[in-house]
Amino acid sequence: MKHLITVFILLLTTIVMAQPRTIVDIKDGQFYINGRLTYEGRTWEGHKIEGLLMNSRMVQGIFDDLNPETRSKFVYPDTQKWDPDRNTDEFVAAMPLWRSYGLNSFTLNLQGGSPTGYGNSSWVNSAFDKKGNLRKDYLKRLERILDKADELHMVVMLGYFYFGQDQNLTDEKAILNAVDNATDWIFKKGYRNVLIEVNNECNIKAYDHEILKPGRVSELIERVKRKQKDGYRLLVSTSYGGGAVPQPNVVRIADYVLLHGNGIKDPAKITELVKKTRDVEGYYGQPIVFNEDDHFDFDKAENNFVNAVKANASWGYFDYRMKDEGFAEGYQSIPADWGINSERKRGFFNKLKEITGGL
Repeated sequence: MKHLITVFILLLTTIVMAQPRTIVDIKDGQFYINGRLTYEGRTWEGHKIEGLLMNSRMVQGIFDDLNPETRSKFVYPDTQKWDPDRNTDEFVAAMPLWRSYGLNSFTLNLQGGSPTGYGNSSWVNSAFDKKGNLRKDYLKRLERILDKADELHMVVMLGYFYFGQDQNLTDEKAILNAVDNATDWIFKKGYRNVLIEVNNECNIKAYDHEILKPGRVSELIERVKRKQKDGYRLLVSTSYGGGAVPQPNVVRIADYVLLHGNGIKDPAKITELVKKTRDVEGYYGQPIVFNEDDHFDFDKAENNFVNAVKANASWGYFDYRMKDEGFAEGYQSIPADWGINSERKRGFFNKLKEITGGL
């Protein structure tokens, strides 16, 4: 009898633990978390903040370099060794601090981003093998982050592909396998706090596979949308390079529309980009999200962040370690300091808290 009771308790515990604590949804062009508008009731300088998804580009949370010839580029300054588990541990440890400033979302990518900020080289960072199968060590690190995000009621915009790494998948069949495997894994784990970004900057010419380029990437969006479990499906989109207006084939089917502010130095152009996006054929009122912008000026009355918010678009901070800067700078550069320990990072998070009110 005692054995049966123990088994029952363990089964019940497993069921409870499997229930998601954070569910993201979109209604009437606004984001909801657990059935409530994000930043519910919040306004800033007369502008509505509720329904937005403030984010930061943290795509290297599960980074590793599988190329032994380049791995030494990413050693920690204190140990002179690279350690992917340390990277994820420190990422997870920093998440409650980000959340306390009002960050309710961040981007992660199964193929990361350029660990030197901009530019590509011969490092290999991919949660997929050549045939599109998932690598277990990457999944273990990913699970730690998604579990913590679920606990903190944070949303993760999970990218599948990056133009610096898609060439490591053999062919289109491998790409399709990767999409199916990643999507099925999310369903299996029961995460409901994940938004999908099929690939980062689909219009960048460096992509090797045609299905990841603007003319056909909508096929992958549709592929993700067709998959369901218990009546639930993942919300999905893709992004374009800095300043680009999304094309109709994506806009008419994406659940939310992703923009990048890279290269836009005049904040007024941010306002214009949002307007042009809403005028694209097929736009039906989806929320607009900047999930990458490497412009700052947070102390000025007008900056890209502020102008996006005034246009009722969510905004995302993108920071990398620039030439001759120290370890504390940049979230995309590896090794990363995931704390808020540089002037730029403090500038963003303080402005974020001012706009959102924090927790």
